[in-house]
Amino acid sequence: MRALTISFLAVYSLVMLLICVYGMHRILLLCLYYSSKSRQAKPRGRFQSLPPVTVQLPLFNEKYVVERLIDAVVRLDYPKDRLEIQVLDDSTDDTVDIASRCVKRYQDLGYDIQYLHRANREGFKAGALEAGIKVAKGAFIAIFDADFIPRPGMLLDCIHFFTDPRVGMVQTRWGHLNPSHNMITRTQAMLLDGHFVIEHSARNRTGRFMNFNGTAGVWRRETVIDAGGWQHDTLTEDLDLSYRAQMRGWRFVFAPDLVSPAELPVEMNAFKTQQHRWTKGQVQTAKKLLPKILKSDLSWKVKLEAFFHLTCSTVYIYVVVMTLLLLPALYARFEVKFWESWQLLVFFHIPFFICASLSASVFYVLTQREINRRGWLRSILMLPVLMAVGIGISLVNAKGVIEAFFNWPSGFIRTPKYGVDAANRSWRGKMYRGSRNFLPILELIIAVYLSGVVCVAVAWGLWSMVPFLIMFQLGYFYVGLMSIFQGKKAVPVPSVAAAGLLLLALLLI
Repeated sequence: MRALTISFLAVYSLVMLLICVYGMHRILLLCLYYSSKSRQAKPRGRFQSLPPVTVQLPLFNEKYVVERLIDAVVRLDYPKDRLEIQVLDDSTDDTVDIASRCVKRYQDLGYDIQYLHRANREGFKAGALEAGIKVAKGAFIAIFDADFIPRPGMLLDCIHFFTDPRVGMVQTRWGHLNPSHNMITRTQAMLLDGHFVIEHSARNRTGRFMNFNGTAGVWRRETVIDAGGWQHDTLTEDLDLSYRAQMRGWRFVFAPDLVSPAELPVEMNAFKTQQHRWTKGQVQTAKKLLPKILKSDLSWKVKLEAFFHLTCSTVYIYVVVMTLLLLPALYARFEVKFWESWQLLVFFHIPFFICASLSASVFYVLTQREINRRGWLRSILMLPVLMAVGIGISLVNAKGVIEAFFNWPSGFIRTPKYGVDAANRSWRGKMYRGSRNFLPILELIIAVYLSGVVCVAVAWGLWSMVPFLIMFQLGYFYVGLMSIFQGKKAVPVPSVAAAGLLLLALLLI
């Protein structure tokens, strides 16, 4: 029994160490960001004659947002004789009629806009983009997913970066149309802001590899072709092509001041579907490209950052394992007395808190400070919620990691959009829902298990651990309940769940 207990404690310690390592990587990104803040990307020159651009709009069953998207794209401030628009529609529902009618209307007004419908979804989004680029007229390709509303000046702001012949792609920062819609959208907004503002900037300004995010960016057509084109052997065709292009020597530009607003998923299952696809695709890309990167002549800093970037999704496995081992670890503290309480606190819990919890908190708060100089302090109130939801979705993301590791196939499941923005907040009763499966039941089972762990910690007087255990508990409860309630009835979980998270936020701050 003692040997089994020591084994549990050893595994628990190992996963905590791995979580801490990736937490330290976040701190490194912050250091890189602030040390390179003066290196703002600027166009090398300006085109005397604007080059032809093709805008690609990949669609699949987007009846609520397709007209909004096309209307925004035709308003782009770019010469009509140099702008081609491709509506790449793989839809199987009313989107086909809506999109084709909208395209016909703008064709009659003199716009160079084409409607391309595929009878099958071979290659999913990557297949649609590859089919479109073969007949595109433009030397540069701008891509917008259905949930985006590009600003009129977006193309003009981006195109002059390509006066540098080494630049292969320009990525704008994602903005948000509905960040305050509910707790789910608030969480996503903070997570995405951290990815774009800190991660992209730190990598791009210091010569490390960054990635195109699948939308709201412009590619040099030659770069796409030179890198091998759009490939669909991963679920993140954007990440895959980005790394292949940069390995070929092309330079990317991230323009954080150029913002492209998009609709955030308002429903938990849609959010989880998106997260699962991104997580699984990231691991697939790591398996595909990381060995080549590590064997290449690239600098050690590029290789190291590529390793952390492409493998960071594995943290979700560690979080799930740590969650399941919380009770054995508590028991081991009393059964196997390696350290006194103060030694355990100094050498174990405090380092974990600093490297994992505190690093994430500082990362996202400083992100909000960079974006919103006046109201950034309010983001502190969201930290417990952000961390709880991040923990709650760890099970679905861990599933994605495992599927990628064992090459278990799954299709490209797109994220449902409902046309929700500041003016239109209604989505109940509309078609489309995120993918549903058995995971919410497991999430609730883990939440009940964590409730028992909280009771044990209280009974044993481990008060320093109780707030963190409650955060884990509420995270799994919230994600599991939202998945079940919204998936069935398209109504939010009773407000007690959100109220509980807010109460926790007030108690911890």
